[in-house]
Amino acid sequence: MKKAMIAILTAALLVYSVPARLHHSGAMYDQTRRVDIAGVVTEFNWSNPHASFRVDVTGSDGKISSWPVVMGSPNNLVRRGWKRTSLQKGDRVTVTIFPLRDGTPGGYYVSVLLADGKRLDGDPPEAGAGEGAR
Repeated sequence: MKKAMIAILTAALLVYSVPARLHHSGAMYDQTRRVDIAGVVTEFNWSNPHASFRVDVTGSDGKISSWPVVMGSPNNLVRRGWKRTSLQKGDRVTVTIFPLRDGTPGGYYVSVLLADGKRLDGDPPEAGAGEGAR
């Protein structure tokens, strides 16, 4: 009976740990390419497990598209020079991202160039590893 209970608990742990591991996968980002986007910050979320922001980018046709950008955790960002106030709604920025593989607007941030010339860098997402892993 004890062996059966251990087997059931082990199986349950394995089943529930897979989604958590997949959550931190960087597979949806094309890490072989970097794309620069320039625009205006419309939102900045300083929250766990990942900070994020949106940038409105005006295309060559004059149309505006909203680009969601995912970042690491606030804890890791602080170690790289970020603060809760590093980005504000209305800031003009140039963002380097690993774009989404499916071609839709958005990506994982590599760096942000602020209007004052300050650059804030980040860690790339690691496929299959925890965020910030090297």
